[in-house]
Amino acid sequence: MRRAERLSAILDQVRAEGSVDVGDLSTSLGISGATVRRDLQSLAQNRLLVRTRGGAMSNDVGDELPSRIKASRFHTEKRRIGEAAAALVPEGAVVGLTGGSTALEVARQLARRRGVTIVTNAIDIAGELVGNSGLRVVVIGGILRSSQELVGPAAEAMLSNYHLDIAFIGVDGLTPDEGCTTYDEMEAQTDLAFLRRARRSVVIADSSKLGRVTFARISPLSAVSDVVTDSGAEPGALEALAATGVQVTAV
Repeated sequence: MRRAERLSAILDQVRAEGSVDVGDLSTSLGISGATVRRDLQSLAQNRLLVRTRGGAMSNDVGDELPSRIKASRFHTEKRRIGEAAAALVPEGAVVGLTGGSTALEVARQLARRRGVTIVTNAIDIAGELVGNSGLRVVVIGGILRSSQELVGPAAEAMLSNYHLDIAFIGVDGLTPDEGCTTYDEMEAQTDLAFLRRARRSVVIADSSKLGRVTFARISPLSAVSDVVTDSGAEPGALEALAATGVQVTAV
């Protein structure tokens, strides 16, 4: 198990149970107690949990996970979502892509295409696509966040110059009542700008995001035409989203 996968597994257990014990984690993850203690210390330094004697407990603050940990979570599901989302892109389309590990999977699928223009505010997506002669890639500027996204008024001003046939946005929370949410207010505004410039707007979100509400609202679901998620989502959550009129695809 890679380090990022271990950290993700530890956080999942902390959030599910409220606290964890070094010995239990060592057994469940198949790693030494020393490795567990180092991982817990790293997570505590990033304020993702609180160290206790013999283990750790949840800090219950809902902080955004570092991008390296996000990328390891639900990786198989995100790959399937990326494939399904890319299949929605017609030939010759202008595609908007915000950042995030699920959007990166969409970009990797689109890298196999030709004649598509991709407008993105994510430097990791731009790096993934650079040198691909079959694509035209436009990177919008702005303030660089730890998520590797460029956000803010400069990004939104540049987006206003473009028409997008389809836009894909990643979210940190998605519910029928609150719609699309994320952790950062400035990022939320830039994501909304992508939605407003697109004829078709698609939320890409693994099932862990469904039913969650995070700090900053991006948009109500009425601003979205499609949601692409994975088949691990609760049937009731999928039905509630579909009842709002959005097209829901679970893969």
